[in-house]
Amino acid sequence: MADGTADGTADGTATGGRAAQLQHTGMRHGWTTGACATAATTAAYTALLTGEFPDPVGITLPKGQTPAFALAAERLDEDGRAAMAAIVKDAGDDPDVTHGALIRATVRLLPPGSGVVFRAGPGVGTVTRPGLPLAVGEPAINPVPRQMMRDHIAEAAARHGGTGDVEIEVSVDHGEEIARSTWNPRLGILGGISILGTTGIVVPYSCSAWIDSIRRGVDVARAAGRTHVAGCTGSTSEKVAVAVHGLPEDALLDMGDFAGAVLKYIRRHPVDRLTVAGGFAKLSKLAAGHLDLHSARSQVNKEFLAELARHGGGDDALAAAVTGANTGLEALRLCEAAGVPLGDLVAVTARDEALAVLRGAPVAVDVICIDRAGVIVGRAGPKGP
Repeated sequence: MADGTADGTADGTATGGRAAQLQHTGMRHGWTTGACATAATTAAYTALLTGEFPDPVGITLPKGQTPAFALAAERLDEDGRAAMAAIVKDAGDDPDVTHGALIRATVRLLPPGSGVVFRAGPGVGTVTRPGLPLAVGEPAINPVPRQMMRDHIAEAAARHGGTGDVEIEVSVDHGEEIARSTWNPRLGILGGISILGTTGIVVPYSCSAWIDSIRRGVDVARAAGRTHVAGCTGSTSEKVAVAVHGLPEDALLDMGDFAGAVLKYIRRHPVDRLTVAGGFAKLSKLAAGHLDLHSARSQVNKEFLAELARHGGGDDALAAAVTGANTGLEALRLCEAAGVPLGDLVAVTARDEALAVLRGAPVAVDVICIDRAGVIVGRAGPKGP
């Protein structure tokens, strides 16, 4: 369910505080797929009403920014009943699987009173499971992009004398292939990517799409009646969680480095049980109180591991060796050789940190630590508030 970014051929800029922030970091922002689809829709409908495609086409984003997007393709049918415009999505400086995707909007005139109807064209997914902010059977065009398109259709109709009754079909070239790299198949969004975005702007490395996918994963699991879910740092820990607990695919959350995002959302939307599964080094960061486990934002604290080793019966020599270890895995192996269960100690402490973030929510937590080969090196059984 990734989104990213901007329109590479767009000539738009953020305004106000966001622009200042981006200028300060030296990173180029982008536009969401929702912003690109809105711009393409506006251009196509304007062509239906006037016979000309505005290029570049300007839109207004939810927070007032007014970017303009250059068109990558356009087509006006001879009968004047349908028009297509396309925009290339540019992710700016954010890594995103939809970077460079061609977002097309085909707008067809409908009889007066029909309103605005949305369709999923090739490369845009369809919702097949409950729990998402769209009904089953609906195209995966999220609520904010839908409202943006409705608003711009209404503005164009008022400006050029239209009724505003249209069908909007959004498609994405190679979208079905792109979607395989997103959460969409697991969330039950089949056939392509989602059209996303709440502000229209993608901030580089904000990882907002990943965090949003975590939340939608919890929603889908709850809607399916799952009472036990697993937040996993990667595919290896996911396989271990399945092997240990027999969980179905829709109970698995691709947590990545975002332990805090999982815990905070489940705090507000509880399930009976949460398994946290991941590599020993990453979960040692959670045990030390970090909620973002990315190596650029938190480090393995070997002094902390040395203190845990002491609590587990290790002597000063072992503690010194752990403090001087090159990696968390080396610290683990040193403790294993000395008969100190550092993996279990990390798992228990990580579980207690998770429970602290859950703040008494009715969720039992267990933790599984693994090494790089997928071997379980630490466990903490379920504990509730």
